[in-house]
Amino acid sequence: MSGVDERGSQVAVPTLRADGKVVVITGASRGLGRAMALGFAEGGADVVVSSRRLAGCEAVADEVRALGRKALAVACHVGDWNQCADLVTATVAEFGRIDVLVNNAGIAPVPPSLSGITEELYAKTMDVNFKGPLRLIGLAAEHMGPGSAVINISSVASIRPSPFTVVYAAAKAAQNALTVAAARELGPRDIRVNGIICGTFHTDSFHRSAPTEEARENLAKNLSLGRIGYPEEIVGTALYLASDASSYLTGQLVRLDGGGS
Repeated sequence: MSGVDERGSQVAVPTLRADGKVVVITGASRGLGRAMALGFAEGGADVVVSSRRLAGCEAVADEVRALGRKALAVACHVGDWNQCADLVTATVAEFGRIDVLVNNAGIAPVPPSLSGITEELYAKTMDVNFKGPLRLIGLAAEHMGPGSAVINISSVASIRPSPFTVVYAAAKAAQNALTVAAARELGPRDIRVNGIICGTFHTDSFHRSAPTEEARENLAKNLSLGRIGYPEEIVGTALYLASDASSYLTGQLVRLDGGGS
C-alpha cells in the first residue's frame, strides 16, 4: 500500500520492520541492550553488539546470527573518548554505514549523600551516561544517511530525581537535552533523534537494588499497570523509533514506565 503526498509523489505506508538496517547498540551484552539486539535482529536488522566486555558481546552476537542476521561484537567503554571512535570505525569498516544508533549503556552508582559524592563517582557517571552518547552521536552521524535514527535510552530519574540518584539523574537529564539539541541539528539531514525515558525493568541492576520479591511488589504498586516491565517490552518502542513508522517524530522523549506518576 502507498499514499500520495502534496507534491503528487508516492509515499509508502510505514512499517515497524528494520530490514537491512545496520544497528549499533551500546550496553548490549545484557538487560535492555540484549533484548533490543535480538529484537532488531528479529525485525530484519544487522546488529553491532557493544559493551565493555568482549565475551558478553560475542555471546549476544552469536544469538543474533542464530536469527539469520549479521552481527559484529565490539568491546567499547563509552566513557572513553577514543574507544567511541574505535566503535564507529569498526562498524563502518564492516558494514559501510550506520542506520540506527542506540545509546543504551549506562551506570547508576549510588552515593551515600551529597557530601559523600566523590570526584571519581561523578566523573565516571557523567562519562558513561552523557559524554559517551554525545561523542557517539557526533561520530555516527557522519556515516548516517537520510531516514537514519538515534535512540537515547534515558531514565525516569531524569525527570523524578532523588537524593541517591542525583548524579545519575543529572547525567540523564543532560542526555535528554542532548536528544533535543541533536534532533534540531540533524533534522535537516533527515536524521531523527529521540529518547526513551525508561521506568523500572527486570534487569540485574534492578534486582540488586530490590533483592526481595516484597521490595519489587512494593515498587510495582506505584505503577498504573501494577507490575515491573520485562526487558523485551522495550523492543516495540525501539523498533518504532528506528523505523519508518516514526518518520515524522524527532526530538521527543517517550516515557516507557508502566504508568508511573
